Order: sequence, then structure tokens, then C-alpha cells
Amino acid sequence: MKKNLIAVLLIITGGVAGYSYYYFIGCSSGSCPITSNPYTSVLYGIFFGYMINSVINDKRIKRKENDNKSGTEG
Repeated sequence: MKKNLIAVLLIITGGVAGYSYYYFIGCSSGSCPITSNPYTSVLYGIFFGYMINSVINDKRIKRKENDNKSGTEG
């Protein structure tokens, strides 16, 4: 449950960050493919939030495997 909560929070944070980037920094001329459209900015933010979650999960799994290996030795 905690793992899913972290994933949801990171994805939502990514979406909010993407929209914030569009709103505060975005391109008003329309020539910037990512920042000129709020939907695209939000999707990129969600994608980066998902990728950060993936990295965190990989590190958590490796740490758990290392803890299990060190606990069985000795």
C-alpha cells in the first residue's frame, strides 16, 4: 500500500510540476512543442514522476535483496 501511495504522489507531483512549468515558463508563441500546450507539459511531468518512482522502486528492491542476503549469512 505504501509503495502505491508513493507512486501516486510522485505521478501527481510530476503532473503539477509539468503544469507549473507550462504556466510560469511556457512558450506563448506556440513554437515550443512541449511548453506551448498544457496537456503536453502535464504528460511530460507525469512521465518524469513515473520514472522517478521506477528508480526509487529499483533501489528499494536492491536494498531489500541485500538485506535478505546479509540476514541469511552468519
